[in-house]
Formats: sequence, structure tokens, C-alpha cells
Amino acid sequence: MPTSADASAPAAAGAAFEALLAQDLGPYFGTPCGILSPLLGLLEAGADYRVVAREDNAVGLAAGVALSGRPATVLMQNSGFGQCVNALASLVLPYQIPILLIVSMRGTAPDTTTENLGMGRLTEPILRGLGLEHEYLATSDVAEQLARVAKVLRTERRPYALLVRPDEFGWSA
Repeated sequence: MPTSADASAPAAAGAAFEALLAQDLGPYFGTPCGILSPLLGLLEAGADYRVVAREDNAVGLAAGVALSGRPATVLMQNSGFGQCVNALASLVLPYQIPILLIVSMRGTAPDTTTENLGMGRLTEPILRGLGLEHEYLATSDVAEQLARVAKVLRTERRPYALLVRPDEFGWSA
């Protein structure tokens, strides 16, 4: 099993992959996503990654892992984030289950597809309303960012969300 990023993957996805592995934030559960596909491909080839059909099921699986004492990561589009709000609001947040959400931000520039605009506008207000701490993935210093997030997960035992801009890993409309 590879332990480093594939040379053909975009550098930003490779840096995120390396930082996730360095912080031991797996297992990883995800649903297919074009924006996240470079990172998902790296995880599939070189980490404990499982494809899950529904985002709320991925949150449930990650919560089970986290309750056993390990953090876990869920990767999804923001449309899927909308689908799992109840699982977050009624399970993850009240019981302070430390999972990392990596959420691609469809419906935000440069992705202006009509069907994604609603969740593009709503994702951050929903996160704020839930009280779920979040920030945008900063691939320029992703190692430091994920080290800080891992500390929140492990010591403060809280969930955290990292949002990924549509073009962060090379996606284009």
C-alpha cells in the first residue's frame, strides 16, 4: 500500500493526503465527488478508505469509529452535507463525537451550476447554526492546519469541518 502521494495527483491534493496520513485521521469514509476526486483517489490507493453510498451513513460509520477512541474523516459534497445535518445535529454534536468533515463547496465560484447554488449559499450558515467549527482548507499550510484540527479532535473531542473550494484540487467547470 502506498504511503505517499501519487506524482500524477495535483500538488494540493497530495499535500492534503500526506497531512491526513501524518495526523492519522483515518479511517476515511466518502461519497464520490468530482472536486474531491484527486484526494479520494489517493486515499483509495493508499489509506483505509471506504466508499459509502450515503453521506449520513458515512457520518454514522465515522461516529462509531470515533466512539471507539479514534478520530475518523468523512469526505463529501456540500449537497451531501445537507443530507446529513440531522445525524450531525442529533448525534455528533450533542455527544461531542470527534469526526473531521471534508466538504467540497459546490455552488460557489467557479462552480455556478444552477442545481448547486442553493447549498453553495447555505453550507456555511448551516455550519454556523449547528455551532460546528469550520474553515477553508488551506493547502499552502495544510500540514499545520491539519495538526491543529487533529488536536481539536483528539484533545477537545469536537467535530470539525474543512471546506474545499471547487478549484482547490484542479477541478474546473
